[in-house]
Amino acid sequence: MNANRLTTSLRCVAAITVFAAVSLAQPSTPPQLLDRLAGNWVRQGVIGGKPTTHDVEADWVLNREYLRLHEVSRAKKNNGDPAYEAIVFIGWDSKAQEYRCLWLDNTSGGGLSVPTARAQPQEHVIPFVFVISSTESLHTTFTYDPASGTWKWTIDDVKDGKADRFADVTLRRRPGS
Repeated sequence: MNANRLTTSLRCVAAITVFAAVSLAQPSTPPQLLDRLAGNWVRQGVIGGKPTTHDVEADWVLNREYLRLHEVSRAKKNNGDPAYEAIVFIGWDSKAQEYRCLWLDNTSGGGLSVPTARAQPQEHVIPFVFVISSTESLHTTFTYDPASGTWKWTIDDVKDGKADRFADVTLRRRPGS
């Protein structure tokens, strides 16, 4: 092998090595905002016009690709099961440069039939939109308050362009966590 080919080959190997190292070093999820949501929380506020309290555990899963939230209401059904329970996955789509969310709960079992929600990144806000139909969507907005370290969640049911506030709750770190 002549010196020019060897030099070119070594440069290619070096470039591939550097590219691979940079690719592996950069997470596909921007952790700045989602890292602030990881942890144990108490969620209190109003949902469906009624005061409510839920416990929320948020942890990274599947090699930090998704933040999994497990939410359980403190209110119980007659059989002792939680009145509300959800498992939510939030991830980052690096190609589309947006957050994605899959929300599964015990209200109707239709979570897999609704497309995942999308949200364009903002400094302290993750504004998800779940498209239900051409005339209806759910706007679920997570807003982080850096001064207090709390999160505000609102859910607006938007039908024919008119928004109806369904939920307005605040997450505070569970004492001792």
